[in-house]
Amino acid sequence: MTASERFAILLDAVAEQQARLHGTDPSADPWTGRLARLFRFDPHRPLEPNLEVIAGYLRPDDVLVDVGGGAGRVSLPLALRCREAIVIDPSPNMGAEFDACRNGAGITNARRVQANWMDADGVEGDVVFSADVAYFVRDIVPFIEKLQAAARRRVMITLWSVSPPNSEAVLYELLYGEPMAHVPGFRELMSSLWDMGILPDLTVLPEPPWWEINLLRTREEAVRDALESGWVLERDMAVAREAISRNFDRLFTFEGESYRPRWRQPSRELLITWATGD
Repeated sequence: MTASERFAILLDAVAEQQARLHGTDPSADPWTGRLARLFRFDPHRPLEPNLEVIAGYLRPDDVLVDVGGGAGRVSLPLALRCREAIVIDPSPNMGAEFDACRNGAGITNARRVQANWMDADGVEGDVVFSADVAYFVRDIVPFIEKLQAAARRRVMITLWSVSPPNSEAVLYELLYGEPMAHVPGFRELMSSLWDMGILPDLTVLPEPPWWEINLLRTREEAVRDALESGWVLERDMAVAREAISRNFDRLFTFEGESYRPRWRQPSRELLITWATGD
């Protein structure tokens, strides 16, 4: 069995669980307005250390393509440092947040294409970037091949060392009564790249996830942080809140001035990149 076949098997198990427990409609936009807003950041903010590393690969005359770029958390600040940024994303909710954020920031050299990456035609750039998307791509080889074909100079992929859905497995089992199906992560992606004959550089970026940096000073803030992580459906929100509150002391510990989730494994952002030509 190839690495890409194992990748697909894992995601088939995820899809089966979602359909069985949640009746998930594959045509529906999973990024509700609430979730989409969590990924809207100020484009004019000082670059975080991780984004500084990514920005270091860009040249002022580059065209950046951000595959699955959502609300523009990465592409909009980078648009201020290159010639043009193009976001490819199928979510209309994410697209609405992107448009509002771009227009509010006065950025004129960024645009979006509302499409799945595999359906987007004629899009290419000097650097093709994708953050937190590969976890969910069942047919990973064609996805990577298209990234590479569209990149005149470099492909860049970032993933967290612990896939964000997997980090919520304890909460998921608490609410739904069974273990969460494992989402593939950087190990499975690297194996697939090696099978394709791609030997990328892998860099551990310096800063932990932004959601781990937030101080949770009250019990209510801690409960809300767990609910906003995206692991629970809107329809289950009230039940989830009650379950988290009932199990609060098992789920959280108080350290110093804030609550810390016991279930979250420490995670770091990983940059996987390779040159495609110059």
